[in-house]
Amino acid sequence: MAGKDAYMLKHRGFPGRLPGTDYQFTIRRPNPKGVTEIIRRERFRDRKAADRRADSAFMEALWYHFGEEPFERGNLDAGRLSWLFGREVVPAEEPFDPESYEALLRIDADVARQTFPEAFE
Repeated sequence: MAGKDAYMLKHRGFPGRLPGTDYQFTIRRPNPKGVTEIIRRERFRDRKAADRRADSAFMEALWYHFGEEPFERGNLDAGRLSWLFGREVVPAEEPFDPESYEALLRIDADVARQTFPEAFE
């Protein structure tokens, strides 16, 4: 893959998925068709409990690995990030490129603690 996103940081030690499920947290390699855009996905009250557990476990892993420091998107799954984007996870730079593996993000700790208190215990 050529261009600005030929490089994709792999976050070593970050869980690849929610244990015992197919809820993916990371990707193995860059997408040859282009970088998947991070978007803000709406979380409706009727989401499955397993989906909510995956969000919480992902938030806990983000907090454990990065805390309040900005972090590079790298190999973090765009779909999983999109469930938190614009609320608990926000851009850490302007302009923000939602289609870049090198985009910087950060956790909005106040919002994240309110939404996922169990991830901060």
